[in-house]
Amino acid sequence: MKLFLPKQHGAWAMLIIPFWLSVVASGFIWQHIPLFSGWLLLYLATFPMLQMAKGKNLSFYRKWTFIYLIPAVLLLMIPFVTRPSIAIFGLLMLPFFIVNLYFSKKKQDRALWNDFSAIIVFSIGGLASGFLANGKINEATILVFITSLLFFIGSTFYVKTMIREKKNIVYKWISWIYHVFVPIFFLLIGFSIVAIAYVPSLVRAIYFYGKPYSMKKVGVLEIVNSILFFIVNIFAISFVK
Repeated sequence: MKLFLPKQHGAWAMLIIPFWLSVVASGFIWQHIPLFSGWLLLYLATFPMLQMAKGKNLSFYRKWTFIYLIPAVLLLMIPFVTRPSIAIFGLLMLPFFIVNLYFSKKKQDRALWNDFSAIIVFSIGGLASGFLANGKINEATILVFITSLLFFIGSTFYVKTMIREKKNIVYKWISWIYHVFVPIFFLLIGFSIVAIAYVPSLVRAIYFYGKPYSMKKVGVLEIVNSILFFIVNIFAISFVK
């Protein structure tokens, strides 16, 4: 049976980076393995669930929702038993998931606010990962939340200027100003290493703008950029912990 997988490849980086950076920030415990496995399956379940909101192929999407959702819930019960209060993060995600449902029902999956809501959900997942180890959110975990949020918002602006809004001058200037502002902001508040993590994003936002790249090439470049962001932030976390 061929797996039914989400087509939004950028979401994989959003799933992985906040979660594992928060593990670095808080310390690893074995319960992070079932938490991540359940988190991954829960993400896979939400894709057919959101497709159901469009009102087509309901039996197909319902089947795949339960194929992913049942093992997701079973795996998530393991960290829940360890840290029952972690459920609060699921409640925090709920309003933003409702926003995603709304845009899916309207068939506006690529809407900017829909993207922002998904980014917030994935970043909250990072908070949950950081909270699991010791029942609190330390300064390094908060830094991961903020940096992840800002990084993926920038990525959203950039990808839109390269594909769906590539002829929109307003989007270009929003993207460029945003990418200049974020590293300057971190420099001003004394997080110079974090600022460095955003330099590749700034360079690619300006240098690659207007180049006739395919969606695949844009995606590959974003994977490379995400890896660089992840590595630099590991060093940044070590100075905050």
